[in-house]
Amino acid sequence: MAPVRAIFFGEDDAQAVVRRLRADGFEAHVERERLAGEDDDEDHPWAVVTDAPAFMLEVLVDTHDGWLDEDDDGPGEQGPPLPPLHLPMAPKRIKRPDLG
Repeated sequence: MAPVRAIFFGEDDAQAVVRRLRADGFEAHVERERLAGEDDDEDHPWAVVTDAPAFMLEVLVDTHDGWLDEDDDGPGEQGPPLPPLHLPMAPKRIKRPDLG
């Protein structure tokens, strides 16, 4: 299972989520999340990275005013590529026998 990430603006909230997840038997740690365009290190939010199921982290995110960082473009999320479509070179011409 790919790690799940949740983002919090308060370090206390992030640490509380980590404590809860570890108490429930999951791996979890906090890391600093650097946002593009942010110059002040004090304004960077905190990311909780865990192997817990996303639905469980979603409940904690709602409780501690954070959000899930759901990366829909991650590897393995889309499955194998589809084969190319067979497209016609020209429009189909259908002759109706009753107009003949």
